[in-house]
Amino acid sequence: MAEVLIGLVSGIISGTGMGGGTILIFLLTFVIGMEQHVAQATNLIFFIPTSIVAIIVNLKNKNIDIPLAIVISVFGILGAIIGANISINIDVQILRKGFGVFLAIISLNEIYSIIKRYKKPKLRDNK
Repeated sequence: MAEVLIGLVSGIISGTGMGGGTILIFLLTFVIGMEQHVAQATNLIFFIPTSIVAIIVNLKNKNIDIPLAIVISVFGILGAIIGANISINIDVQILRKGFGVFLAIISLNEIYSIIKRYKKPKLRDNK
C-alpha cells in the first residue's frame, strides 16, 4: 500500500512540474528503506512515463519552447551520462549526504522566495 501512495503522490507532484522525482527518492529511502542507488535508479524509470504525459499535455497547451527544449535536452542527456557514471562510483553514504544537501538548498531557496514575495515594502514618509 505504501508503494501505491508513494507513486500517486510522486505522480501528482511530477504532473505539476515541481520535481516529483525528488519526493519519490526521499519517500523510497526513508519510508521503504530502499538503498539510495536503487531509489535514484527507480526514479529514472518513474520519470519516463510521467514526463511523456507531461510533455503531451504541455505540447497540447503550447507551453513548450521547442528550440530551447531541444538544446536543454541534448545537454541534459550528456549531463545524465556523466552523472550516472559518477553516481555508480560514489559511496552510498556520500550520495545520500549529497542528496540531502541538494534538498536543503532547494528548501532554503523556496523559503527565501516565499519571504521575498510576501514581504511588504515599508512605506517611507516624504518629509
